[in-house]
Amino acid sequence: QVQLVESGGGLVQPGGSLRLSCAASGFAFSRYAICWYRQAPGKERELVALITSTLVSTTYADSVKGRFTISRDNAKNMVYLQMNNLKPEDTAVYYCYARVHSGYWGQGTQVTVSS
Repeated sequence: QVQLVESGGGLVQPGGSLRLSCAASGFAFSRYAICWYRQAPGKERELVALITSTLVSTTYADSVKGRFTISRDNAKNMVYLQMNNLKPEDTAVYYCYARVHSGYWGQGTQVTVSS
């Protein structure tokens, strides 16, 4: 079955960096777009970044452009989100999402940006 497992979250000071990872299994990974979403307390889940399959093009939310970078390694079935210059408003649970059939979510990883 489809599985997405996020890792790499944690507590970081403002201006710091984190790298999130998403390990995928159970589907033809290289054929599908993968997204990172986030959900802050009391807010709706929002799209942070997307990376397409073969063309490997990317899309970012305006709030993270220039700070976050999404990438993928199709040989390892992995997607990454490099987050630099983190701000307190980046605090959220970050989810990996695969655009496979009806869509699949990972369990999420907590990112907290605080001094």
